Amino acid sequence: MSRSGRNPGERLKTGRGRTASSARWLTRQINDPYVRQAKADGYRSRAAYKLAELDDRFAILKGARRVVDLGIAPGGWSQIVRARAPKAQVVGIDLLPTDAIEGVTIFEMDFMAEDAPAALEGALGGPPDLVLSDMAANTVGHKQTDHLRTMGLVEAAAYFAVETLAPGGAFVAKVFAGGTDAELLGLLKRNFKTVKHAKPPASRKGSSEWYVIAQGFKATAAT
Repeated sequence: MSRSGRNPGERLKTGRGRTASSARWLTRQINDPYVRQAKADGYRSRAAYKLAELDDRFAILKGARRVVDLGIAPGGWSQIVRARAPKAQVVGIDLLPTDAIEGVTIFEMDFMAEDAPAALEGALGGPPDLVLSDMAANTVGHKQTDHLRTMGLVEAAAYFAVETLAPGGAFVAKVFAGGTDAELLGLLKRNFKTVKHAKPPASRKGSSEWYVIAQGFKATAAT
């Protein structure tokens, strides 16, 4: 019997009006130890542990003073930032509504909107030393199109980081199988001392997501 009170591997009975795919998703959620742990720890999503595990490995939150959280909803990453860097100023943005988090300024708007970067910078009151992006485009069901749409967001996040980061700052973003494309990888390698890819244990085994971790922003490098 699991901590949730259900047997490991328990299947959820498909109820009236519930599709087979939604039933599979619910079953996976019920049997996911990270989901149960997030509830126990008070985090809003299992994704919080992805950032925690990346921080354990790369120390990305060490000394963080100003942090931007792109794609903040539902707020798990900012919760980790607040827990591990409680003195840091944190600003987040998402199209989706996000419940308030103590110590975090949240904008409910499109990061791709023309005035979004200025709003984020203005709220911080200075250059960020860490830009986080867990953004992913809404899927349309076509694998190649979905990948391109998400990589467009990653590229926009990377340019924002390069244009705003303080010297020595870092950029962390979700990418997918195959990692960062050549053009974006070149941008990061020109502007950061180290660029690595990692898949934290909290990422589901069947997921194609990876994360790119760029550290040591050079500030004077050509974009």
